[in-house]
Amino acid sequence: MNSPPSPSPARWFKSLRRTRLGEPCLRTYPLQCEDLLKRARVSFQAGRTMKESFRLSQLEAVVQMLEDHECDFVDVLGRDIHKPRFETVMSELVLVKNEALYAINNLKKWMQPQHVERNLSTTLDDCLVVSEPLGVVFIMGTWCSPVQMCLVPLVGAIAAGNCAIISPSESTAHTAELLHRLIPSYLDNECFHVILAGITDLPEVVELKFDHVFFTGTREEGSRIAQAAAQTLTPVTLVLGGKNPCYVDQHCDIVTTAQRIAWARFHNAGQSLVAPDYILCHSDIKVRLVQTLKCCLMQFYGSDPRESRSFGRMVNLEIFNRTKDTLWRSGKVAVGGQVIEAEKYIAPTILTEVTESDPIMQQDVFGPVLPVLTINNVDEAIDFINKQGKPLCVYVYSNNNKVISRLMSETSSGSFCSNDSVLQSLMVALPFGGVGASGSGSFHGRYSFDTFSHRKSCLLRGTRFECVTYLRYPPYEDRNLSLMTWASTLSQRSQGWCQIL
Repeated sequence: MNSPPSPSPARWFKSLRRTRLGEPCLRTYPLQCEDLLKRARVSFQAGRTMKESFRLSQLEAVVQMLEDHECDFVDVLGRDIHKPRFETVMSELVLVKNEALYAINNLKKWMQPQHVERNLSTTLDDCLVVSEPLGVVFIMGTWCSPVQMCLVPLVGAIAAGNCAIISPSESTAHTAELLHRLIPSYLDNECFHVILAGITDLPEVVELKFDHVFFTGTREEGSRIAQAAAQTLTPVTLVLGGKNPCYVDQHCDIVTTAQRIAWARFHNAGQSLVAPDYILCHSDIKVRLVQTLKCCLMQFYGSDPRESRSFGRMVNLEIFNRTKDTLWRSGKVAVGGQVIEAEKYIAPTILTEVTESDPIMQQDVFGPVLPVLTINNVDEAIDFINKQGKPLCVYVYSNNNKVISRLMSETSSGSFCSNDSVLQSLMVALPFGGVGASGSGSFHGRYSFDTFSHRKSCLLRGTRFECVTYLRYPPYEDRNLSLMTWASTLSQRSQGWCQIL
């Protein structure tokens, strides 16, 4: 790919200046990204981010930014995806503030070296694990949760002592422009930068060689990012979309189950990496479940969800058309199905008579569509789930603890939740990430700190006891080997062999 010519100084300044809200921002060229990377690396190598006081000040600035500009974030997310104020505050802003405050309260403990168990030969030594920052990291957010998926990883990167370059999704342009304007106003201008790049440009940016890459998005996009990172052996964290199954047992509270599933699936107009993608429902309760879901949608959004202030819109026409086409070629519409292209509106839709071969079961769906498939027992549900790629989330609704235990132990997924949905992906005390086809690595709370840290093994010892350690030196003799073997057996059961070395 040929790089565009380097912009003139005037245009370079214009592309980096703090724009007014709503004013278009110029795309950041790869050459500009390279310059920002160099600036961040110089700051990191100067030790700017190492002190606890610096990290705390930057985390506090993140909290202050969200508090000062809550209305701005509500406005831009409303313009980008018609996101209701309630959803913006609770699922975007409060979540990020909780992460930042949790890091502030625990940072001193996280930064302290961890002492590990000593053995016979290191009794008088210090054995430590030191968490050191990786360097300059690259964070790419997704349009599904454009604030959360940029700033929650950023909190972890700051807490761990890294510099960071952030790339918000171009699909939520107003939100990206707001972050581009606000972050330089609150965070250190040499250590933290925001770029405006398209998804097709990101692999080229990744090839600039960062110390870690954090990506949230689709499997196809994540595969391209991973391939680009592999060129420079850059470690990656991938949080990828997929088909999140939701098993509904015949022994469950139907009303509560329907409410929680409907909220999780149609929140943000179904544009979520963690929402239930399809229901595996016991055939005995299918009719009742669908009818109860229909009643929940009426309760949530009224008789015409298009007029509801609590229901969003698709982010762009590409996602709208893909969802619409998939919807119309799969199963039978039991509820909803209305679409209005001019508004990028798709009504909350429930599909029945869906088969495994239908298009909606063959690709990721980021929209307000919920297929319902029937199975006869929990064994069929487990077999069905295990035939697919490992999902980001598995959900089960049941009053039977044995059923819940079986789903948890006999399926593999990035996360698991019983009798609710999504919440396991929001808790600061739980790691969240994918496995297999749904990604690699995890984040949230201490796990974000660890993701953006290198856990360095450190052995601090003096020059005493050379009268013992000399046994390891050549020329090797059977007598020395016998002594070392005997010494090792003293702690063999708990600490293994050759500790006398």
